[in-house]
Amino acid sequence: MLPILQEMVGAHRKFDPFYPNFPQQVMEASDAELYFNAMTHYFGFWLSDLMENPDFVVRPYFEKEARPLLKEFQNLRWIELGSEEDFDAIFTRLVSSNGSLSESDREIVKWFIENRDVVPLLPNEIPKKETLALLIAAMPDPACLIDRVKTATDVLRVAVAMSDGDISLAEPTKFRSFRKRERRFLLSCLERVGSSRTEDMLRWKDRWIRLGERLHPGDFKARFPHSLESFDTLRNDLPFRTFNSYVEVAIANSDTEATLETLRQRPGDFARRLDHLLRTDPNPGQILAAFIEVASKVSTTVLVQAWGHFHRRDASKGRAFFPKGNAAKVRFSEEPIPEMPDGLAEEAATKIRAILVQRFATLPSLGTVCIDERLVDQKIPFAQRSASRSLRAIARGSRFALPGGDTVRFFCWWKNMTPGEDERGRVDLDLSGSLFDANWGYHSDIAYYNLRAGECYHSGDITSAPHGACEFLDISLASVLKMGARYVVMSVMSYTGQTYIQLPECFGGWMMRQEPNSGEIFEPKTVQDKIDITAETCVCVPVIIDALNRHVYWADLALKSSNVIHNAANHSVGLTQIGRAIVELDKPTLHDLFSMHAEARGTIVTEPEQAETTFGLFEGTVTACQGDVILSEFLR
Repeated sequence: MLPILQEMVGAHRKFDPFYPNFPQQVMEASDAELYFNAMTHYFGFWLSDLMENPDFVVRPYFEKEARPLLKEFQNLRWIELGSEEDFDAIFTRLVSSNGSLSESDREIVKWFIENRDVVPLLPNEIPKKETLALLIAAMPDPACLIDRVKTATDVLRVAVAMSDGDISLAEPTKFRSFRKRERRFLLSCLERVGSSRTEDMLRWKDRWIRLGERLHPGDFKARFPHSLESFDTLRNDLPFRTFNSYVEVAIANSDTEATLETLRQRPGDFARRLDHLLRTDPNPGQILAAFIEVASKVSTTVLVQAWGHFHRRDASKGRAFFPKGNAAKVRFSEEPIPEMPDGLAEEAATKIRAILVQRFATLPSLGTVCIDERLVDQKIPFAQRSASRSLRAIARGSRFALPGGDTVRFFCWWKNMTPGEDERGRVDLDLSGSLFDANWGYHSDIAYYNLRAGECYHSGDITSAPHGACEFLDISLASVLKMGARYVVMSVMSYTGQTYIQLPECFGGWMMRQEPNSGEIFEPKTVQDKIDITAETCVCVPVIIDALNRHVYWADLALKSSNVIHNAANHSVGLTQIGRAIVELDKPTLHDLFSMHAEARGTIVTEPEQAETTFGLFEGTVTACQGDVILSEFLR
């Protein structure tokens, strides 16, 4: 167990920073000394590149001095034993989650499939189509799941999963060659989906044409004639009237009756168009009434998101968008939301919430319920597909109060490329902290080119990691405020240009320290969060610190850029956008969700000792870090 626990916090690796007596050594060194040491090291990497030998590293020698023992008290984290039923329940909860799974969750699901009989563990419902595709592609005999394939897009996702592609369909996939048995299986699933087949395939026309080149539907024309007909429509651009075309014509003609008659057939599409219709249709009251009539058929996840949108619509100052896909990206817009008739947004929110409460009331009773007020700062983990493996499973935009201490210590660790995998071999990552004022105006950086700012210090730049390398950065909260800044954006950047997913190993995180010069530089017991950095980009933002309010925001976002040189200064605009998007993110919270459940299924009390069910931040019947439980049991 100990090696697993060590890896969870990063203690399985040796930490040997450039300045081994950090931070005192950096505090006391002169500018000339820091400059000379850096140039000596950079001369070494120039020689390393010249000799094409990434193992050649030149670093000044410093004797490591004895450090005082760690003088800070740390709260212990309790680990409890679980039963075999608890273990199996991990798989069941994951595949029944009403949200996208992260890469680490998908690995867990695959492990269960490879090592246990999962058929008895399958839930009655698998609400997420991406998860269904993953199961069908990974299970040796997926016959028990065929009846759950309902649409042509479900079949497309299965083919993508079998080709190790992006099952969110955000990125195109290069389909592999399928065996005859696999081709027959995919076409049989496609044949079963019914009359919506062709329309559904037209949504992903180019991908279906490419997939058809692998499936050869003509070889099975007698057995799967309807599928062949749909492929013929796509390949030959035959005319076909789609559902969306009927909706668009009705909206363009301001024909409320025709719009409603069409959208009632697909309540989920109705929900996604509701805001636009309430703003533009001449009869918004009729639109809202019609939606409420069919809202019971809309998925819980979509309804909660719709409630959150209308509930916060009038007060929203900006909007953050998280594009679908495996890359953790964000877009932030300050454009004002088009106005809606007074009171209509809140009316929609109230009626949608009533439907959710009514739905939750059909679930088992919770008894007396106590909800931790700190859950107002925890976002609901709707989509975790691009979430990195971390010490705590946290939704982006969630915030926590910083524990006791005056200094936040960022850290990162990485290793060079495996010989033969990259012609450069040498990997140079840079840990940085970018400072911004209260209005997100750029202030300064603490980075490899600026090791000191106020009482904030960097442990020194290391440009190659043949045996692993690390960097640290100490952020004095008081000093940040004294310098006129407020926010600190932690970033890890690949100076040599490799994406993180290419690296053998890379992780980062942060600690809270009261006396930075006591204890080892890397003290596992002080680690608050550790994140495995595996993004398909060269820039990663794990967390953001609010020095004024002593909050840490969970970001876990990547930044794509065409910059040749990746450092904090060149990415200040992108870091500003990420910072604002996360800090100002206004999405439904766990407090919102659990309050609905408590209203529907129990009686709210104020003291945890009086409660049969407690919703807590770190302790309770259900905690903010139990994403699998939240998605499977409270968003169904």
